[in-house]
Amino acid sequence: MKKRIIAIIGVGHVGAHCAYSLMMQGLVDELLLVDNNEQKAASECQDLRDAVVYCPNHVDIRIANYNELQDCDIIVNCIGKITLLETHDRLTELNFTIAQINDYIPQVMAGGFHGIIINITNPCDIITRQIALLSGLPKGHVFGTGTGLDTSRLVSALSMQTGIDHKSISAYMMGEHGDKQMVPWSTVNFAGIPLSALEKKDPKFQFDKEELKKKSIGGGWVTYVGKGCTEYGICTTLARDVFLIQHDEKRIMPASFQLDGEYGEFGLFAGVPCIIGQNGVEQVLELPLTEAEMAEFHSCCEGLRHNMTLNATIL
Repeated sequence: MKKRIIAIIGVGHVGAHCAYSLMMQGLVDELLLVDNNEQKAASECQDLRDAVVYCPNHVDIRIANYNELQDCDIIVNCIGKITLLETHDRLTELNFTIAQINDYIPQVMAGGFHGIIINITNPCDIITRQIALLSGLPKGHVFGTGTGLDTSRLVSALSMQTGIDHKSISAYMMGEHGDKQMVPWSTVNFAGIPLSALEKKDPKFQFDKEELKKKSIGGGWVTYVGKGCTEYGICTTLARDVFLIQHDEKRIMPASFQLDGEYGEFGLFAGVPCIIGQNGVEQVLELPLTEAEMAEFHSCCEGLRHNMTLNATIL
């Protein structure tokens, strides 16, 4: 049977937790760690090896270089500099992360890699687009976690508000993985029952939607203030994406992906509901947005496009 080989590039807070989550969920057989900080990579490698005996399955863990990833099924990009987020603006990481991407993606591709790349690094949508352009991989083989984590925050908030278990709630955050994102409230439903129908009958479904959206957008900063990073939510989001690919589940998940006319948008990556299977993102699903929601989504995309224009010299 083929080994499931995954590389984590950048083993800081997020990368290390992603590696651990993949191991503990039994999603990887061979785990490659890549980081410019050799001591950090060596330390994380040792710590993860210490945990292998209690993992669901045997995992081989080793340190690798960019040009040694040709046999990987999936590469997870986690490069970042967490201290730059002290501004509470993910865009401040761009100058640092884009330089790293521009340097290492050509090395990875020259080594013969032909699998799937999942990007976590911020600003997620812009970095994911850059990886897709530089790698030349087939469409669908590069995507970002995007609003996947934001969606989990929204669903969690809805669950706490209503007392309904999250598995019975269908809701999405869309747009930028950042402040410029929106909630298509008209599509939110509880086991198929629209929120609009429930809020007419039950007080617990009547709440300040704008406030709940702000809480979902700001959830990451609540975590960051006390910890100086976010870890568990994003590593679980990543592990779910990996599971969907490995099992060809074709499950709908929000992801940062290339828009080629969907929702009337072109030339950028944004967080939208996608079908994820063995070929990565296999289809973008277009939700039946209201006119007002469509306008709000276009505004999100304009914000992304504006940020790309401002930074055109380095993209």
